[in-house]
Amino acid sequence: MKYSTLAIDDPKKLIFGYAPYPVTARHGLTIGAGTVYPELNFTLAETSVNRANLPGIVEQYRSVASAVLERSAALGLDGVVIEFETLLEMTLEPEIGVEITTVLSELCEAAFAKNGLRAEVRLTPNDTRDYETPPRMRTSPYIDTMMQLFEQGARAGGNLLSIESTGGKEIHDDAVLTCDVKAAAFALLVLGVRDMKFLWSRIVDIAAATGRVAGGDTACGFANTSMVLAEKNYIPRVFAAVDRVLSIVRTLVAYEQGAVGPDKDCGYEGPFIKAITGIPISMEGKTAACAHLSQVGNISAAACDLWSNESVQNVMLLGAIAPVVSLEQLAYDTRLMNEATRAGTAGVLQDLFVASDASRDPQAFILAPENVTEISRAIVSAETHLDAGLRGAKKALELMEHAVGSGRLAIGDREREWIPRIREELESIPTREDEFVAMMEPLLEPGKTILAEYGL
Repeated sequence: MKYSTLAIDDPKKLIFGYAPYPVTARHGLTIGAGTVYPELNFTLAETSVNRANLPGIVEQYRSVASAVLERSAALGLDGVVIEFETLLEMTLEPEIGVEITTVLSELCEAAFAKNGLRAEVRLTPNDTRDYETPPRMRTSPYIDTMMQLFEQGARAGGNLLSIESTGGKEIHDDAVLTCDVKAAAFALLVLGVRDMKFLWSRIVDIAAATGRVAGGDTACGFANTSMVLAEKNYIPRVFAAVDRVLSIVRTLVAYEQGAVGPDKDCGYEGPFIKAITGIPISMEGKTAACAHLSQVGNISAAACDLWSNESVQNVMLLGAIAPVVSLEQLAYDTRLMNEATRAGTAGVLQDLFVASDASRDPQAFILAPENVTEISRAIVSAETHLDAGLRGAKKALELMEHAVGSGRLAIGDREREWIPRIREELESIPTREDEFVAMMEPLLEPGKTILAEYGL
């Protein structure tokens, strides 16, 4: 573990718009220096992505981005981030992703020249290594095309580099469905951590070589899977909350390797990352309902520096195309946060964000700033990533249990039963990685994973 202390130890200072280590992008857009900016993510309407359709696809990205930037200027925004999260084919054939990145960057430059709008492109290639089974995380030929897209896309104008990496997901998917705490911890704290070290050392090098910003990663494919399943009542919400805490340590590795933020929106581990590292974060909540439902719609804004919609399809609504509608919603949310900061009432607004959600769901409860700092403090008290994740998860259970007992967290009896069950499972996990690997290796399904691809 690189971090042994918190960058933000006071919950009141873990607030939207401010980060100890702001990030300045092109044209002076500074994230984390007192202003919250919108971050818009959009994707195509139903279509086949291939070279035959490429002209129409590029034109769709061009027309949507043009409309979004025009509306941003009309709303008086002085800064906005557009995230280009590639589809599978756009990473398998990086030339497609590079062409779209070029178009988006050129439009952002034109908007700055015309309106002074400081617009940035976040380039997020998708992790294609799990395109084959079992995934080869270090020797896959798909790594080459991923890194080609990162490098060429960065040179084409993708200024903030991010990814939703998938190391350990082949184990975690089954672990979530069966609520297997040991397997989830193994996937995140052993396999995930090892893969993040491998992947992010390369992304950071590319950012340095191209003069771009190494943003960050997200456990979207892990803890967000748990969140969505919990929302459908397929798994306990307590389990999903603990899974979120376990994911923090795995995501933290990107910053240990040199990423500087802003982290990526769909990682609700963001507030913990901000408390530990001091980097600015992108968050999503109620404005992400176009992509998934959750119980953390307001509280997730409590510490954000960018405010995102997750992703919205390019379909027509009554007001305008959906990406423009999402941008407007984000703009008004950020306008409110920024006005609260100017008026000296940011703390009041943050308290309302927190109070509206924290007592209703354990996943929201752990995102309250005072709980974020307590859990983060437990994480940085450890010397190894495995121990850090276990300490954080145990602290989260302790806080939940106390809150349930005092009436500050309302959950049903069936949910309560999971607190001691999960604690017992966590207590049975050794804090030494070699001992944990020896425990888990005989339990792994043959053909599911290749441990050598994680350096084991």
